[in-house]
Amino acid sequence: MVEPLGAAEVFQACPEEGFHFELTSELEPLDLLAGHVRASQALAFGTDIRREGFNLFVLGQPGHGKHDLVERYLMRRSRDEASPPDWCYLYNFEDPATPLYLELPSGLGRQLRRDIEALVDELRGAIPAVFERDEYQNRLQELKQAMGERQRDAIEQVRREAREQGILLLSTPNGFTFAPAQGDSDEMVSPQEYEALPKEERERLEHTVEILQRKLTQAIRRMPKLAKELREQIQQLNEEVLQAAIGAPLAELEERYQTQQGIIDHLGMIREAILEHAETFVADEPEIPPEAIFSRCYINLLVDNADTEGAPVIYQDLPGHQHLVGRIEHHVHNGTLLTDFSLIRPGALHHANGGYLVLDVRGLLSQPGAWETLKRVLQAGEIRTESLEQAYGLISTVSLEPQPIPLDVKIVLLGERLLYYLLCEHDPEFLELFKVQVDLEDELERNEENLLLYARMIATLAREAELAPLDRSGVAATIERAGRLADDQQRLTARHRDLQDLLLEAGYWASVEGARTITRPHVEKAVAQQLWRAGRIRERSQEQIVRGTLMIATEGRVVGQVNGLSVLAVGDVAFGQPTRITATARPGSGQVVDIEREARLGGRIHSKAVMILSRYLAGRYARESTLSLSASLAFEQSYGGVEGDSASVAEVCALVSAITRVGLDQAFAVTGSINQHGEVQAVGGVNEKIEGFFDICRARGELAGQAVILPASNVEHLMLKAEVREAMAAGKFRVYAVRHVDEALELLTGETPGEADGEGNFPEASLNGRVQARLAAFQAAVKAGPEGHGNDQKATGDGEEGEMESDDDA
Repeated sequence: MVEPLGAAEVFQACPEEGFHFELTSELEPLDLLAGHVRASQALAFGTDIRREGFNLFVLGQPGHGKHDLVERYLMRRSRDEASPPDWCYLYNFEDPATPLYLELPSGLGRQLRRDIEALVDELRGAIPAVFERDEYQNRLQELKQAMGERQRDAIEQVRREAREQGILLLSTPNGFTFAPAQGDSDEMVSPQEYEALPKEERERLEHTVEILQRKLTQAIRRMPKLAKELREQIQQLNEEVLQAAIGAPLAELEERYQTQQGIIDHLGMIREAILEHAETFVADEPEIPPEAIFSRCYINLLVDNADTEGAPVIYQDLPGHQHLVGRIEHHVHNGTLLTDFSLIRPGALHHANGGYLVLDVRGLLSQPGAWETLKRVLQAGEIRTESLEQAYGLISTVSLEPQPIPLDVKIVLLGERLLYYLLCEHDPEFLELFKVQVDLEDELERNEENLLLYARMIATLAREAELAPLDRSGVAATIERAGRLADDQQRLTARHRDLQDLLLEAGYWASVEGARTITRPHVEKAVAQQLWRAGRIRERSQEQIVRGTLMIATEGRVVGQVNGLSVLAVGDVAFGQPTRITATARPGSGQVVDIEREARLGGRIHSKAVMILSRYLAGRYARESTLSLSASLAFEQSYGGVEGDSASVAEVCALVSAITRVGLDQAFAVTGSINQHGEVQAVGGVNEKIEGFFDICRARGELAGQAVILPASNVEHLMLKAEVREAMAAGKFRVYAVRHVDEALELLTGETPGEADGEGNFPEASLNGRVQARLAAFQAAVKAGPEGHGNDQKATGDGEEGEMESDDDA
């Protein structure tokens, strides 16, 4: 018979004597990526290669602290890289709806903004002053006076010519008119006198007036041209005066930024704009206010990298569309929304340009349009600042369309493995854009070298959290807890966040006691408190069993009944709970009815396990004959779904018991999966399952040798709590590891299973021989009774129909 495991086999202690330090404060800090060799090399490769599409996706389960690990690595790496340039937006004097970007060396943008602001302030005072000077006013008056004289000369010339012909040019409220003169005087001939003139004289005068009228018309028509000439002269004068006012300040800036062609071009456009709108500065009510001209001179410093050391590392916690590519703000003026280039705001891509942008993929996928926006930006290699409505053509209102900014950035996505593989499966563009997979380890191998590294990691976490140092016992207790979190004697969890939380709590209990160091009792108390805070549901569940509401037997022998073990997960806490499994057997046509499946409470894996179980029975006990059996299996008092194959060993034992009428020891609980050859396979959650059954047995009274049967391949996963180990050492509780279902049957029934001969027959006195004999009797009963056979066919037919429905449903 299988011997129970010893207490030393169900727990891998951490020897304190293997540590050469007294306190963790003596240890050097450790890079938390030290144990993630594959991930570290992938990060180095992904950040080194500067090719299109080689962005990174960091895979890891919750609790890894992916953000902290990646940010630490990128911050170290980015320090040695060049600082990216500053980015500005400028007013586009040729097309105001399309602001232009300006790329400047790091830190120059801030200086340029100050210089432009100083320039505008200077011009704001200098330009009005230059137009108020006497020199300008005198020259303006001279131009106007000269033009007035030219206009008067044109009229006087016609007037003189008319006087020579004896005709007067008279000014009236409605313009000019011609009239005959009296001799050499300036008196006009009266109508009566004019009528008394000879006809020839009158005709001469009329003809002369017609000629003079045409000349006067030509002179008057030249007046607008003269006025235009005057305006041009005044404009030229204004430009000359403005040039004198703005020339020196602009020339100074042009000399200062002579190596920056973009700035030189912008200063040239400022000069042209001011000169072009010279009348704005002299008119009483100009069409365009001077401030509107000055506002076009400023720069919108979008990204200022003056204080950036190395390449930027940006983490965007809410990666929405506008948070990525920026936005264009508006302000209300007289009930109208207005905007300009100065209201363009940067996004995370602008700030990370030339460096690294870290995004959480779950948040990215949950924001409307954000994932498509990121892909479009990476494919185009430029940042186009526009609203989501503009990007999808949902609005047609006129707005700004800033010139796209060239993009040079490494995107680092953080997410779970499931999201990575779903994107690989459903988005054909994903792997073209994120070619570097950074897969963090969930667990680290437990060996002497890694124990020392783990101690340094614990020291680093404690130091960063500003906790008291741990002594060797505290480190050993933390490592043992790490083994339990990994559910493996040969592995340690790599989830730093879980360890950090544990150290924070242990540090709290140490501070409550006034201790200067964190020791084993503090760590163990932190673990106990974590379990206690999350233990309400576990306690209520165990209470139902102790009070008998859920029927679980822990002593005596019962036919067709066994204690299975299950794990219930609530939030981030899982606990084990025994479940009664019962079986019935009678003559039939070889069907094993899974009641959970028929009731649609069984999952696909559980259904598969029952099918394997039925084929195992047929292959083992009825090789050369028909399996004349009608059996059923049920999880008693199970009102929710049942999934998994870890109950299949218990189900086989219950069926064998029901067939042979041999009782099973209820002091045992069984977990394990089987294959078609009866070999017991590993299952999950063995620590929780054992401890759950132990707690039930202890709550019912004094332990009396209760036991758990589990797969031998699960022994290396055992990290049982101290109470279980103490009970095992005292012989009050046992744990058995089995490799074949026969070993479990031998423990449960106390009988020898027996070995089959070459023909597949077992000794008659053995347990397996009794199973064969009982099945042979079932077969004989089926053949002997047509009525019973018919009834059985009807019963099993229902079962077959149910199985077919379940197969279709699956």
